[in-house]
Amino acid sequence: MRRLLLALSLLIAATPAFAQTTTPSEMLRSSVHNVIRPAIKTLSLRADELVADMEALCRMPSPAQLQAARAGFAEAALAFGRVEFVRTGPLVEENRVDRLLFWPDRKGIALKQVQAILAGEDAAAITPERIRQGSVAVQGFGAVEFVLFGTGAETLATGMPFRCAFGQAIAANISAIAGELVAGWADPDGIALHLTAPDPAYADYRTQTEALEGLVGLMAHGVEAARDQRLLPFISRDGKPAKPKQALFWRSSLTLPMLRADIEGIRRMLGLSGIVSDADLASAIEAAFGNALAAIDRVTGDVETAVADPDQAAALLDLLAATQDLQRLIGEELSASLGLSVGFSSLDGD
Repeated sequence: MRRLLLALSLLIAATPAFAQTTTPSEMLRSSVHNVIRPAIKTLSLRADELVADMEALCRMPSPAQLQAARAGFAEAALAFGRVEFVRTGPLVEENRVDRLLFWPDRKGIALKQVQAILAGEDAAAITPERIRQGSVAVQGFGAVEFVLFGTGAETLATGMPFRCAFGQAIAANISAIAGELVAGWADPDGIALHLTAPDPAYADYRTQTEALEGLVGLMAHGVEAARDQRLLPFISRDGKPAKPKQALFWRSSLTLPMLRADIEGIRRMLGLSGIVSDADLASAIEAAFGNALAAIDRVTGDVETAVADPDQAAALLDLLAATQDLQRLIGEELSASLGLSVGFSSLDGD
């Protein structure tokens, strides 16, 4: 069943040519109903499956169960990657985005806190309540990645009750947050209404123009975050050495798959929303997406291998160039074609 569901999710991610929706209302409705809500539901489903995988691993530890839990982690993390650019409404409320993925983490806060919990083996520290009420750094995907792939993770295959229970508690927290996202986007008076039927009474989206600016901004800033927070920190560039262990998910070899998920999520939004009506611009954007995904396909090893191999390192630089093209095309040319203003950076506070 999981393989079937994964195949379906990959089929969905393979976005068709840009839809030719014409009115702002249709663009907004399609973004919510055809893209955001389904992606959030997929995240919730994958998170629930990860909980089940962790429960099975803790109940009957074995190499096969550890492999299944690791696969479940990958599917849940990549499902989040396809929707994490939607940083509005429920995802940014109650610190949910940081609780799901505390990144960037330049000081290694999450690693230190996870290692301290594992060393302490205090059962009271890993109850669902303590996890949820504690540091955001140990509530999400980064923490459970270390549990499943970090130093000592191989002991999970033969039985490591505390470590496994910790991972299970984190997975349950991820599942709970994903459920809150589903509920938030399903709320008939919530963010979905505000985006699809803007009103001067709303604090977030008062007009269709503001709503469209918001959507285009989410996509432009999503590309920016993928480039600046996921790619630039570890690649060799301008004479600076590569730093593969500063890459997100380097332990699980999901660095590049996560970048692909980020890019695919944004591509799907552009493809199904109908927000790109100019044929030449649509072709240029699709070409840039194609270049980005082709560059990722050329990176065949884990991140440590990739940065040391000239051909794969060149592919990473090509990916950088493609993301720069995408940010310009979406943040500048698409917004200009729609008469919008989406030029600022969401990452530097401007």
